Amino acid sequence: MRHSNLPLAALLGAALSVLPGCESTKSSSPSPSDTQAQEPASMQAADAWKRARVGDRVTYSFSGTQSSAPRGGGSMRTLGGQVTLEVVAVQQPWVWVRLAYTDEAGKPLAHARLAQELLIPVRADTTRPLDVPHAGETSAEKPSSAGRTWEATRYVSDQRPVDGPLNTRVYANAPGPLYLTRGLLDANTTLSGFGAAGGFQLTLREFREGPAGANAPVPALERPLGPGAYYDRSVDVGPSPSVQRVCFAAERGFLLRTEGPADADTAPCSDFSQAQPEPLEELLMSLPWEVLSSGEWPPAAAASGTRGTFTAEGRTVPALIEQRTENVEGIQRVFSETYAAEPWAPGLAGLPHEARFQPLASSTERVTADGKREPEGGTRLVRWGSWLGGRK
Repeated sequence: MRHSNLPLAALLGAALSVLPGCESTKSSSPSPSDTQAQEPASMQAADAWKRARVGDRVTYSFSGTQSSAPRGGGSMRTLGGQVTLEVVAVQQPWVWVRLAYTDEAGKPLAHARLAQELLIPVRADTTRPLDVPHAGETSAEKPSSAGRTWEATRYVSDQRPVDGPLNTRVYANAPGPLYLTRGLLDANTTLSGFGAAGGFQLTLREFREGPAGANAPVPALERPLGPGAYYDRSVDVGPSPSVQRVCFAAERGFLLRTEGPADADTAPCSDFSQAQPEPLEELLMSLPWEVLSSGEWPPAAAASGTRGTFTAEGRTVPALIEQRTENVEGIQRVFSETYAAEPWAPGLAGLPHEARFQPLASSTERVTADGKREPEGGTRLVRWGSWLGGRK
């Protein structure tokens, strides 16, 4: 089973009118050097991680809208602000990157999912070849953004004829100081089809290069986005209960995620060879999109539930417990889900972001004729931690 937040490429890219984020001039067709710029640009961005400096930073403005009704027609939820990636420590082969969402004044956002800074350890080398080609029709242009004019390529993927979205991405041909996001200058997605309404925009606001020789200690991995950390979940469903481990890593601007049975005989998270890479810049869009899609935290049903606690490996945190009873084909069942009342509670230190906003535990019980409850299975978060110290 997969308890994951789908990347925006899947949430939106399979399912954001192009609102230009940069003043630009386009050519009707790219030159051969422009159409062939993608691979060299990707290689330049990858190599730049080896030269990362403390203080390297990129900041984007973002805005998004989504209809509150599943098929459009409802009120529009809106969200906007800025997002920053900044190198806070370098200890090769690791580059430690801080991710922060704020409002336009630089203050933390009120939404729980985006309220805290997150840490992303990124390997500057790779354990295997990584590349995610840009999708869509290309055109060359020279946009002006963040006080600079860039040689760039626009990629347009129009899936509206098949009820999909319109995706537009603009990447600098030479990423330079924008290596943290592979040179991304502007991104737009507009939803289309099946009554969908809304979209998302990400636009480069500023960038900064850190001073030569800058140094800083490696920070504690208390609030990991995911990379460098893992979590285990017991799955008691069917005849073969198991413990499933979800592992996260990041290499040269790509996020990696694996899930499978926890193996007590091997070091945690020692193999990412089969993980599908997701560009870091796409995640910058998917996290606020989840806020628009999911609404406020905690979920409404849980907020009206009962208060309790959740304990795993001796760590106890306040919890909200949602319980409902359903009758399915004459059989009455009780479904329970436990959520963190405060997803950033100290007791959850080190837990990857995605697990903080999922049920910490869930269970199903069958109600017998005499009113007794018989457990039918469930899932439960049992442990989490960092694997980073055990792997060079």
